[in-house]
Amino acid sequence: MASRSRVSICAVLFVLACPLRGYGDKLQFTSNPSGATVELDGVAIGTTPCEKNFPGGYFHKTKTSFGARLEHPLVARISLTGYATKELTLTEGPLNWLSLNGRSHGEYWLFKTDHFHVDLQPISEAFTGEIVARVSDAGGGVQPELSLEELVRQTKPAVVYLKALDKSGTGFFVTGTGVLVTNAHVARGEESLLTLLSGGQQVEAKVVYIDAELDIALAKVESPSAQIDFPHLALADAGSVRQGETVLAIGNPGDAMLFSVTKGIVSAVGKFPNAGQGTWIQTDAPINPGNSGGPLLNTRGEVIGINTLKLVKKNANGIGFAHSSSDLLEVLRRFYPNVAAASRPATPAATQSALTETSNSPQPSTPASPPALDGVGTVSISSDPDGAEIFVDDKFHGNTPATLKLPTGSHSIVLKFPGRADWRRTLEVLKSSKTSLKATLEPGH
Repeated sequence: MASRSRVSICAVLFVLACPLRGYGDKLQFTSNPSGATVELDGVAIGTTPCEKNFPGGYFHKTKTSFGARLEHPLVARISLTGYATKELTLTEGPLNWLSLNGRSHGEYWLFKTDHFHVDLQPISEAFTGEIVARVSDAGGGVQPELSLEELVRQTKPAVVYLKALDKSGTGFFVTGTGVLVTNAHVARGEESLLTLLSGGQQVEAKVVYIDAELDIALAKVESPSAQIDFPHLALADAGSVRQGETVLAIGNPGDAMLFSVTKGIVSAVGKFPNAGQGTWIQTDAPINPGNSGGPLLNTRGEVIGINTLKLVKKNANGIGFAHSSSDLLEVLRRFYPNVAAASRPATPAATQSALTETSNSPQPSTPASPPALDGVGTVSISSDPDGAEIFVDDKFHGNTPATLKLPTGSHSIVLKFPGRADWRRTLEVLKSSKTSLKATLEPGH
């Protein structure tokens, strides 16, 4: 009997010292408006408002070596059709796991809070203004080349320094209304970025879209006055780039002066799977950490690429890579569908408001705010694989799965997914109708 009591006492003591792994706290997500899909590291957990249980050791420093710990940072992606997607870094760290005797057991991360809330911005409010681009097969003349000094003078005002909590990079404006471009790895996990203009002013840029596959992000700076336009850059697609032509990179390399300029040539243009998806421009213009997201410019002051990475390898020097502007234009067309129809040559760098801010600038439709409730049908779209991009009448409407409210009439539905053939349908939407579409995207050839 005494032996059994000792066993019971030991069991109780063990339970007190080592809490069960299943016990934990709730992580909550809310959004305005509600109904947004929440993904944790790419896995959907529900729609807002929602919550998920995690071990208590994910929220506070664990008191014992038996406690559960989060061994990697965690990012949430919150998306709703018709609204700009938000990405949030949920954790802080790494922290060092130490036992009572001072022995290190590795690193761990903690949730910053147990409740995350985001205010989602309608796409139609975020993506305003006009993109200026020169498409290689478009008609019209070509802008004259500029001297290097004049090129820097015209383009530098459109370049910005971006600062997050634990990283920094470069970006550049592409509209006078404050839409700017950078790399996804600069903006990922951030709701906003501290933005320093070349003139010394500090503003805030809200991250409004991230394409992780192409490593391209879009952010938006709100102008303090409707009459003030931001200096911004014109784009030229990869078809206009020539091997051997002179290029300039402007950026903010770490441990160097801000808004530095480097010069080089186009070494090669094409696919480079080792660097990632899309079309790449290889250059010998020096590119270093902190240059990420900055413009690679031709001598006409047009952006031909986004400086993204450099080759770090023994016996390899002067090898940098920029995502081509063709990849950037692919992203921008999701919100500015008419940019592909540019038939005039792009104006030089730092295009001014007289050419950009027009009363009939193309505005993406927002399915969340239809013109009226009558004359509208509901279309639910899913795909295999999930996450395909939805284009309705050539306008980007988010990713599958999604439920859209569309005006009555005939609509062209196109789904796109990397490495898969496009899926196309013409759909007749009737008043108050409910239609479900399930698309299987076949492997591309």
